[in-house]
Amino acid sequence: MDVMILLAVLHFLPTLIALVRGHHNGFAIFLTNLLLGWTVIGWLIALIWSCTAIARPVRV
Repeated sequence: MDVMILLAVLHFLPTLIALVRGHHNGFAIFLTNLLLGWTVIGWLIALIWSCTAIARPVRV
């Protein structure tokens, strides 16, 4: 049971990173992770995307 929880956390690590960082594309990262995360390439794309720069609103 503990192994399954650990694997689930590792699988959704890109989503967790995006949520903690407040990424503006958090839901899209979650969907990419959910639908393509079972492939190594999809998981890596979601991980890299979650670590990219966050768009900050510009104050004028």
